[in-house]
Amino acid sequence: MTRAAKNRGMPQRTLLFVLFDGVQSLDVTGPLEVFAGAENHTPGTYRIHTASLDGGPVRTSSGLTLVPDEALPAAPDPHTLLVPGGQGTRAPDPRLIEWLRAHGPRARRLLSVCTGAALLAAAGLLDGRRATTHWAYCDKLARDHPAVTVEPEPIYVRDGDVATSAGVTSGIDLALALVEEDLDRDVALDVARHLVVFLRRPGNQAQFSAQLAAQTAQRAPLREVQRWIAEHPAGDLTVESLADRARLSPRHFARAFREETGVTPGRYVDRVRLEHARRLLEDTADGIEEVSRASGYGTPEAMRRAFLRALGAAPAEYRRRFHPASAH
Repeated sequence: MTRAAKNRGMPQRTLLFVLFDGVQSLDVTGPLEVFAGAENHTPGTYRIHTASLDGGPVRTSSGLTLVPDEALPAAPDPHTLLVPGGQGTRAPDPRLIEWLRAHGPRARRLLSVCTGAALLAAAGLLDGRRATTHWAYCDKLARDHPAVTVEPEPIYVRDGDVATSAGVTSGIDLALALVEEDLDRDVALDVARHLVVFLRRPGNQAQFSAQLAAQTAQRAPLREVQRWIAEHPAGDLTVESLADRARLSPRHFARAFREETGVTPGRYVDRVRLEHARRLLEDTADGIEEVSRASGYGTPEAMRRAFLRALGAAPAEYRRRFHPASAH
């Protein structure tokens, strides 16, 4: 251990990144750059290893070749084991699942990025736990592994010593959260600034927009309603008003909307208003009261309750974290 780490009284943590053919390169390099940046900031904090099953190079889903440090059987038992996702998780090598089943429990901290959660689940390492993955694969993960409680909205979920993150870049957010925990907030912010990542997002921030979260309706009148909601978040968005716009009875409209989009009209409106308010807080200097009115909440207190319920942070705290003017 170096003097810098000793001065902080920190143990050095061995990190092992699992590589395989078809891995998503950013699932690996995003978190790796975060931990490497923390190591550069405070030498002796992390010792990073990469390993594939046979120790040979792997080809990522984008065609990039990654050369690991060693073969998995020869790798040291890590403090933190990170399993990335990618196309290679769809039909993984059975040997990789067996290695994870045998060695995963030995790690003090088990992480996955994107569809890497499917590999952990296949190895039985997520049974009885809460987890997330890329929004497009949450339903499949839940179907294939009913012993796992899948949470589709957060960008990462921590359940004890196991942490799973959503699609691709959310692995960076998870890694920054762990650096903050291992060292301190100043180090995490310094790494984030170096990577030109503006302050890490909290784990319970939604991983996709309201428009991505819901399907696009097939029928034109319902698609028009979706567009109207997005363009008029402060308008009259009651079921009765929206049904009238679609020229359907409220009961028929509510049923049809849910069948075609996967969510109720009320839930869709909630998501659109939250997303609109978030963008105003991130991109403008408008006051909290003005943002609440423009987003359809009516009062700052109503918006505050919605933010706390969905994001775990009040609007003022959200702005402090994500508005560029608040970075200093």
